[in-house]
Amino acid sequence: MTPGQRDAFLRETRIAKLATLNSDGSPNIVPVWFEWDGESAALFTGRSSAKVRRIRRDARVALSVEEAIGVPEAWVSIEGAASIEEAGGWELAEQLARRYYTAQQNETVLPEWEKMASEWVVIRITPTRIRSSAP
Repeated sequence: MTPGQRDAFLRETRIAKLATLNSDGSPNIVPVWFEWDGESAALFTGRSSAKVRRIRRDARVALSVEEAIGVPEAWVSIEGAASIEEAGGWELAEQLARRYYTAQQNETVLPEWEKMASEWVVIRITPTRIRSSAP
């Protein structure tokens, strides 16, 4: 993919897989929502989540984003360092919920999430290497 194709691919609504490292060095992979701004990927989570604990211990991460089954294979893999940002978690959670959930789901979820707005943090991934493939 060209950089422009890659950015367009990452700006589409897709589920990514975040890989972090356990204390024994083994990988831990979880599906996540994310936002790509052309320079970094951002996702949200609770400040006491296992993802945050793993990243505080070892900031090396990878994010994998793929095309759905049934269409020509395409993917982007972002390797880099993650940082935890204390501000902006609720705003990103709300923004991504509106993108990933239906209006009906948001009517139920967002009021509950807002009650814990101070608990949300942003995980920002700064790439050191980006690989991609497309037909």
